[in-house]
Amino acid sequence: MSKSETIASATEKEATKLNSRKKLSTLLALVAFVKPYKKILIGAIIALIFTAGVSLSIGAGVRMLIDQGFSSQTMDGLANAVIFMIWIAVMMALGTFIRFYLVSSLGERVSADIRLAVFDHLLTLPPGYFETNRSGEIMSRLTTDTTLLQSIIGSSFSMALRSSLTFIGALIIMLVTNTKLTLIVLSGVPLILLPVLLFGKRVKKLSTKSQDSIASVGSYAGEIIQHMKTVQSYTREEEEKQAFDKEVENAYRIAKSRVIQRAVLIAAVILMVFSAITAVFWVGGGDVIKGNMSSGELGAFFFYTLMLGSAVATWSEVFSDLQRAAGA
Repeated sequence: MSKSETIASATEKEATKLNSRKKLSTLLALVAFVKPYKKILIGAIIALIFTAGVSLSIGAGVRMLIDQGFSSQTMDGLANAVIFMIWIAVMMALGTFIRFYLVSSLGERVSADIRLAVFDHLLTLPPGYFETNRSGEIMSRLTTDTTLLQSIIGSSFSMALRSSLTFIGALIIMLVTNTKLTLIVLSGVPLILLPVLLFGKRVKKLSTKSQDSIASVGSYAGEIIQHMKTVQSYTREEEEKQAFDKEVENAYRIAKSRVIQRAVLIAAVILMVFSAITAVFWVGGGDVIKGNMSSGELGAFFFYTLMLGSAVATWSEVFSDLQRAAGA
């Protein structure tokens, strides 16, 4: 490879990195659309913190159910544990209702505002812009891409914050319950995050290609429909069918590749999580047999381990969604 080719290759890689950072940073522009609805956002965060705290208390219910209900073999202890779990379920349902309503309505409102802002901006562009950009592609960006951003605000943001709160809370409780088991679980966290970092970049690149291909399909269909009389007058129906079929199949192949990469990412995370859980059962079971901890404490610890793993898995999904949104 010549010196000029090496420089060109390095420049291209650097440009790709800068472009990647810019695309992720563009998501920060969503903050301006969320600011007018601070009260709704604050209410959603309060409801989210409440549900996260309630979900963390389920572990105490599990410990009570095992130690006071099953191990003591008394109906009073079992009844108290069941009543406690019912109260947790009621509070969880109430908090989830409020959180889901507020976050989803916020996502819908912001998505509508983004569509209005994009359309208002389109009206200010010069005629030359519409000559070089197809109307179908513009329509796809106005509808499909804003819907994707809506899912980020109305779902992914809530999932990421909830997972962060449950991760921190579960980790603190686990450290208090059994430090040795907690260190075993934490040793597996880097292995769980490794697939996220490895496949995340691939998912982002394929997401960008997928969004472009979908926009191309919509644009091509829009052009043909707009000039349908010309197509029919020259009897080019079959040719256009074949051309559109190629566009659709190309979009499908790209989307399939993206789905495969995301499926591998999720599967790898699940494999690592359950491997850590198996190790917890092995070591924790030995501590129960030796009398170092009760069965209820092991059950509660196992529950918090699941919460920890679920939080990490949710982060991987949210990261993939952010990559898709950045590609939009």
